[in-house]
Amino acid sequence: MPAAGNWICDRALNSKDGTSDMRKERMNTVDILAIETSCDETAAAVVRNGREVLANIIFSQIDLHTLYGGVVPEIASRKHIEKINQVAGEALREAGRNLSDMDAIAVTYGPGLVGPLLVGVSAAKAMSFASGIPLLGVHHIEGHISANYIENKELEPPFVCLVVSGGHSHLVVVRDYGAYEILGRTRDDAAGEAFDKVARAIGLGYPGGPKIDKVSREGNPNAIHFPRAKVADAAYDFSFSGLKSAVLNYLNSCEMKGIAICQADVAASFQKAVVDVLVEHSIRAVEESGIEKFAIAGGVASNSALREALTDACRKKGIAFYHPSPILCTDNAAMIGAAAYYEYKEGVRHGYDLNAVPNLKLGESV
Repeated sequence: MPAAGNWICDRALNSKDGTSDMRKERMNTVDILAIETSCDETAAAVVRNGREVLANIIFSQIDLHTLYGGVVPEIASRKHIEKINQVAGEALREAGRNLSDMDAIAVTYGPGLVGPLLVGVSAAKAMSFASGIPLLGVHHIEGHISANYIENKELEPPFVCLVVSGGHSHLVVVRDYGAYEILGRTRDDAAGEAFDKVARAIGLGYPGGPKIDKVSREGNPNAIHFPRAKVADAAYDFSFSGLKSAVLNYLNSCEMKGIAICQADVAASFQKAVVDVLVEHSIRAVEESGIEKFAIAGGVASNSALREALTDACRKKGIAFYHPSPILCTDNAAMIGAAAYYEYKEGVRHGYDLNAVPNLKLGESV
């Protein structure tokens, strides 16, 4: 049995005649090996025609980074190096495919942490070079948006999408595959970032999003009124730093006055303030755009309170509401394969000079 690091290339460079027969049987299909390493998940997937996931493997580092209260980029990079070939090989095995069966190799090249991004980009370039299979760089946020295509086969552009994660909060009109109009974005903290910081402040630790979501079910969301920020000159933009500061001020005030703090009430009240803003902005964007299809994406999109509030608001307004399963809301490679398919169909290909771009903006390309 070859070592994990050699397995992929061995399979790629020693394909049998049966592989050619298989290709003839699937001339109308496009199979893509996708890689995602933008933060602390080492992920690989095999995706067919942008909508069918043949394999989706995720190695999470959450337990490791919990010890430090957040993601440590250097540790994340080293763990990606250890796991990337193993995860990619497992994805191919689960899909029952060889690397030589792939039509393209796709990889997240930004935005994200530069060290982790470089591991994924380097691995994808090496596989592409060794096999001669085309290389595609994919935007991380575009991947999150495209996760909606996997389980919602009927979803087609145009639609409005709210992307909320630890690093991003965007309201986007998806005009076409790969064509985006950004309506609003955060001016400071992203929604997920605010969840992490508040969770740490009230003693829940990392990762903040799932922990606040869980403890909030035991609290009163109306116990404490926290501010809902509006940006005067940009109706669709978000600002969560003031809300985070309000929570910290409340905690400090209670401590100084000797008032007992109810962790569940603080969590629930904070969460409701975030959800109220996200829902209000989203519904307004859908109504003013005239597009009656709405989707959510990103890690915070798995928040149960946000899903319930958006489901209720969309039902009342007659808006079709789409959302991925929680496993497809977190960082994963299936979403990268979905996004890459539409790039591939448009003839997009990248050279071996593809590099990590940690601050890549949606709509930018190399």
